[in-house]
Amino acid sequence: MPGIALVGIQWGDEGKGKVTDLLAGHTDTVVRYQGGNNAGHTIVVGGERYALHLVPTGVLYEHCTPVIGPGVVVDPQVLIEEIDTLEARGIDVSRLLLSGNAHLIMPYHLELDRVTERWLGKNRLGTTKRGIGPAYADKATRIGLRVQDLLSPKIFAAKLEVALKEKNLLLTRVYGRLPLEMDEIQDQYRTFGARLAPLIADTALHVQRALDAGKTVLFEGAQAAMLDLDHGTYPFVTSSNPIAGGACAGAGVGPRDIERIIGVAKAYCTRVGSGPFPSEADPADAEVLVEEGAEYGTTTGRRRRCGWFDAVAARYASRLNTLTELVVTKLDVLSSFSSIKVCVAYEYEGRRYEELPPNQTIFNKCRPVFEELPGWSEDLTSVRDPDDLPKQARSYLELIEGLVGAPVSQVSVGPGRDQMVEMPV
Repeated sequence: MPGIALVGIQWGDEGKGKVTDLLAGHTDTVVRYQGGNNAGHTIVVGGERYALHLVPTGVLYEHCTPVIGPGVVVDPQVLIEEIDTLEARGIDVSRLLLSGNAHLIMPYHLELDRVTERWLGKNRLGTTKRGIGPAYADKATRIGLRVQDLLSPKIFAAKLEVALKEKNLLLTRVYGRLPLEMDEIQDQYRTFGARLAPLIADTALHVQRALDAGKTVLFEGAQAAMLDLDHGTYPFVTSSNPIAGGACAGAGVGPRDIERIIGVAKAYCTRVGSGPFPSEADPADAEVLVEEGAEYGTTTGRRRRCGWFDAVAARYASRLNTLTELVVTKLDVLSSFSSIKVCVAYEYEGRRYEELPPNQTIFNKCRPVFEELPGWSEDLTSVRDPDDLPKQARSYLELIEGLVGAPVSQVSVGPGRDQMVEMPV
């Protein structure tokens, strides 16, 4: 099984980090293919908690090569701090490969992200203010600086001068901010370049050689399908393509190299920031989900909005990604409920929608149609055999499996590496 893509099929925070970590134990290379440090994976190993933002989860395994692909936008300061943190905890990060084609997040991207969100006021998108969107925008308008530019001070200075003329004009004339100093940025990024130079490589070539040799390569996405720039709940989306198809462009491989596509979904739903969320729970149920599920962002610490499993959105994401299987996480959190809801359809102006509505207006205003199932009171955290799951929990998983259209291969019943239940497929 050379290529495996792992994707979230909700609004992110599905627990992809834990699943990636488990797969990485049998994987030669793990590739992060999009996004930036606006995402985070929390992994619990032997009681130790690791929060990763840019470095792929494969870094925790000595046999595995972690790769940051060309589709990622990289804040070099954040990356260096993350490397230092991991090394201080005894993790060898020397195997990490960083694509020279990945774009850099610059100080003006961070500044523009902050002031733009303030400027939008009540219409703000709820970005993480990490400079991700502005960096991708510069990539699209072809004035972005890339990781490889760190290796050539003259090229870096020439590109920075062009970009800074525009950015300072925007910052001073439109937003009333102070201009950024070119010399200061150059000095700072020269230091970053010296530190990162040993890691910079042609990562697409490394990945292709691994695939050609029959080695297992895991493509790790950040965010999720419903936040995809082209296929998500625009404009309340991320700035890249987290879907499985995005792995090809973001890592530099062809679609025939990916044979297995694993979708990850929570047993309920969460989303961070603004945007439509049809299956959002009432405040009392949402509070239980927040507290029992520890629903606070790995990167931002923001409290997540919580709701019931949305089968309409999940079915859409399953089709979009052509899932071969589904992993359901945090099933144990639902033990707190005597009955559990599943959103099986939407309703708008008397019409029922079992597929995602054709336009955003309907999606923004639709009401959820819930199917209610009996809950269970048993603690699931020690369950390892599917036969030991309560009958109601098995029925819940069977319903999800049927509605999504992909077999459930694994179920997470706690944050630890070993708290997984292998399901018969």
